[in-house]
Amino acid sequence: MEIINLDEEVRAQLTKLVSVRLCPPVPGQALMDLVVNPPQIGEPSYDKFIKERTVTLSVLAEKAKLTEQVLNTVKGISCNPVQGAMYSFPRISIPEKAIKEATDKGQQADMFYCMKLLEETGICLVPGSGFGQRDGTYHFRMTILPSTDKLKILLNKVKEFHQKFTEQYS
Repeated sequence: MEIINLDEEVRAQLTKLVSVRLCPPVPGQALMDLVVNPPQIGEPSYDKFIKERTVTLSVLAEKAKLTEQVLNTVKGISCNPVQGAMYSFPRISIPEKAIKEATDKGQQADMFYCMKLLEETGICLVPGSGFGQRDGTYHFRMTILPSTDKLKILLNKVKEFHQKFTEQYS
């Protein structure tokens, strides 16, 4: 980056900001130590740690199952069980008419789908084409981290959108 005629005080602050990236993130390092060295049996925080971890993993498992169940009720969406991640990667069927429109716009079909979803619902998903999916298949990646109530709303909006999209381009 080149900056010309920048006030010296602003330049000094910008240099500080950029330099911070060069230093190790101390809070992150301290937290990572806790991740790789969790509390052990007999330590004061062990019981609380186990309780919090159990609840967190249980809620994530519940959200993973909910995501799979709802998406698999939608004709044209197939969602494998979410295992060990905070994301689902459902396969979607995209009508030929939509594939052609995407191609005419210079987009991958799943990118076209995700952009339409974003424009119409405000939901941002990541197209599977960014992950090296098999040619001729289409996917999207979505997180399962929103609260369960919000995830239900999100999944229903995706369901409604997919049905409308498929109808529109069939």
